[in-house]
Amino acid sequence: MDSIMRLIAFLILACCSSFPRGEGIGDLKLNYYSKSCPKAEEIVKKEVVKLYNEHGNTAVSWVRNLFHDCMVESCDASLLLETTSSIVSEQSKDRSFGMRNFKYVTTIKEALERECPATVSCADIIALSAREGVVMLGGPYIAMKTGRRDSKQSHADVIDKCIPNHNDSMSLVLSRFKSLGIDAESTVALLGAHSVGRVHCVNLVGRLYPTVDPTIDPEYAKYLLYRCPSPNPDPEAVLYSRNDRETPMIIDNMYYKNLLNHKGLLKVDQQLLSYPATAQFVKLMAADNGHFYEQFAKAMLLMSENNPLTGNKGEVRRDCRFVNAAA
Repeated sequence: MDSIMRLIAFLILACCSSFPRGEGIGDLKLNYYSKSCPKAEEIVKKEVVKLYNEHGNTAVSWVRNLFHDCMVESCDASLLLETTSSIVSEQSKDRSFGMRNFKYVTTIKEALERECPATVSCADIIALSAREGVVMLGGPYIAMKTGRRDSKQSHADVIDKCIPNHNDSMSLVLSRFKSLGIDAESTVALLGAHSVGRVHCVNLVGRLYPTVDPTIDPEYAKYLLYRCPSPNPDPEAVLYSRNDRETPMIIDNMYYKNLLNHKGLLKVDQQLLSYPATAQFVKLMAADNGHFYEQFAKAMLLMSENNPLTGNKGEVRRDCRFVNAAA
């Protein structure tokens, strides 16, 4: 069994991040744009705050964008590429179901282009907006390094092999994070991002129909059945449950307290408590919000520095939705 698990971990590592594509995370540094675009990080913060005040849910989107971009091959803004005659967008894949607010990345990019044309990468916009999004959601400030470059291609063909599914076993989820250098405790911390946002009924009904998952608290199950009254929800309809009913727009350790009370929304959430390698960390973070913040910041940094394109690799896109036209 151990040899099989080692083989699975090796194959996941090979498909997601084994081939060097940049010049290493050593090329990322704090205040990378201090000379080329001194106001870059200030502009990103200003735009994120403005968008949050107009559309609060954008803050959750920025955090989710980092996860979905960096888990697949590299933190290279491949997620933002739209479908063209030569590119299949990662946004079109099932793993991207429910993601939104991509249009507001363009708002941030346009503000940066006005200040410093063709200078700040879309990959760094993803990282910096995630940092500011966490702050807007009451979480810790994370000192993100910058200097990433943008991919010229989509990785839609490997997205299902890299991003865990909410119904996957915890051993598989842990192995996928491990391929990025993220250990069990950091994985538990990253999933704490599920303390904000919401989940469509499409991803919940498997725990409710034909019978309710016995690991769900009975009263909580009644609430979920009320929110998702059909086993066949319309994916286009607004049918969802919030991840955390107590503090729905604050990144905090209420997520772990809910798990202890069997109020985990997704299967992957509740598994954290039943799986021996993660249960201890659930209890620790439920008891200490400061420790959760410390581990969450550490894990976000690890994810944000996964296999970046740097130096002369990739490009700095003028429009985050499309690769630059050949000169």
